[in-house]
Amino acid sequence: MIRAFDTLTKNFDILQKRQENISSNMANSQTTGYQSKQLFQQTLREVEIHNYQNGARLDQRNDLGTFTFGNEIGGINLNMEKGAFEETGRPTDFAIGTEGYFAVRLPNGQTGYTRNGNFVLNDQNQYTTQEGYLVLGGNNQPVLAENPNFQVVTFANPQALTSEGNTYFQSNAAVQAVENPRVFQGYLETSNVTVADEMVAMIQTSREFEANQKVLSTTNETLRKTVNELGRF
Repeated sequence: MIRAFDTLTKNFDILQKRQENISSNMANSQTTGYQSKQLFQQTLREVEIHNYQNGARLDQRNDLGTFTFGNEIGGINLNMEKGAFEETGRPTDFAIGTEGYFAVRLPNGQTGYTRNGNFVLNDQNQYTTQEGYLVLGGNNQPVLAENPNFQVVTFANPQALTSEGNTYFQSNAAVQAVENPRVFQGYLETSNVTVADEMVAMIQTSREFEANQKVLSTTNETLRKTVNELGRF
């Protein structure tokens, strides 16, 4: 009975994380260059269980086989599909027509990656992000307005990208420069979130919450009756 509470706790934790992820995708449905994320879950490792009710005196180990205590979040899948292009006509807006990411210099000096090409020019006539991060060119130097040779890179394992928030990623995986990338000036790539899919996922998650709440209520009532019955002896 107590094991049921443990399994339900794991289920509620998974559902909460799924709901948080859906909410994040929905909140960024209008964010330029945003790539949606999907959580996937996996079954916990099987463990061996036993008691000591074997033998004539019921004091010897009795192996009962294996048991799985539920599921857990296994990781996050990044949706690599390109979002739709929106024409802005602004000369500081850029969209990548191929796979890959713009490279930018983060405040900690490391390189970050994004598909958000909503840039501006600083006082040195260098392209920066809206947050002021320098956009890097093929020589790993800031990109100048008169020579926008953007550095566009891909990764051997894109799913190894670590989200830093605000459409920025970092990665320890090998970086490969995209040769002759197609970069369109005056366009932005919109979010690739499909609102309808996220709404369906939210409804499904809500129904799973309700189902688990009913199981919790039933389990709690059964335990209450069991304790009351034992109290009579």
